[in-house]
Amino acid sequence: MSRAPAVCIPHGGGPMGVLGDPSHNALNQSFRTTLRKVLKLGTPEQPRAIVIVTAHWTTNIPTVSNGKKHDLFYDYGGFPRVAYELNYNAPGEPEVAKEILKLLNDAGLEAKGDGTRGESFLLISADISGWDHGTFCPLILIHPEADIPVVQLSVLASEDPAQHLQMGAALSSLRSQNIAIIGSGFASMHNIRLMMSGQASAPAFRQKSAAWTGALNAALSKTDPAERAAALKGWREFPNAFDMHPRGAAEHFLPLLVAAGAGAEGECKMYADEFLGFDAWTYYWE
Repeated sequence: MSRAPAVCIPHGGGPMGVLGDPSHNALNQSFRTTLRKVLKLGTPEQPRAIVIVTAHWTTNIPTVSNGKKHDLFYDYGGFPRVAYELNYNAPGEPEVAKEILKLLNDAGLEAKGDGTRGESFLLISADISGWDHGTFCPLILIHPEADIPVVQLSVLASEDPAQHLQMGAALSSLRSQNIAIIGSGFASMHNIRLMMSGQASAPAFRQKSAAWTGALNAALSKTDPAERAAALKGWREFPNAFDMHPRGAAEHFLPLLVAAGAGAEGECKMYADEFLGFDAWTYYWE
């Protein structure tokens, strides 16, 4: 059986990539070409399921979408009507969700299933359900065929790097079953104030970004899982970490930690796409 990759992607701004916003051209091109190759999509070796760790589902304990079918949660506002008519009809996979829960619980991480994404969702009222845009927007571009089952996994309100690395390590065995792990966030930078003001494309910011990226990429390049985990546990000490991910708002970085934990003993490969004047990095372990 083919070994599936662990990947972390920058999923862009809400539905803007799906709607064809020019700022997403490079990212969309990578989704449709490079990332499809990394995931072996459209080949006999494509994953039999995808576990996607989304920055837009924050819970107190690891929580898994374990239904057979999921609606979409249009967790954004102010876009054209078509943004609220998007569809992604991939099935869920309760058996894979059940195995995820067992792996997490066996690793000492209390976890639960949430077929409707209801009461466990902290930031929105309890009757909200479905896959969020961190799941369906990139998948519409990466795998429009929607014939691979998808299971969605939350990140944690604690923002504890050790717990997220532990989550990934617990799930790493799924890869040998040809189940891909995709972290969907924006690890390079997610500071809305800087992005909306245009400061993210200024030379001064690019210098800060280069220092931050250098430290992050050096940590991710460690092939020994224990060394990599030790380096990443201190990510808040990397240069300019709070400029890239403000205090208390690390949710777009956390999916990378899960992917890194799932990378096991492997080389992290990486590439960057231009986005709003700075580099948006994708990381993967084959």
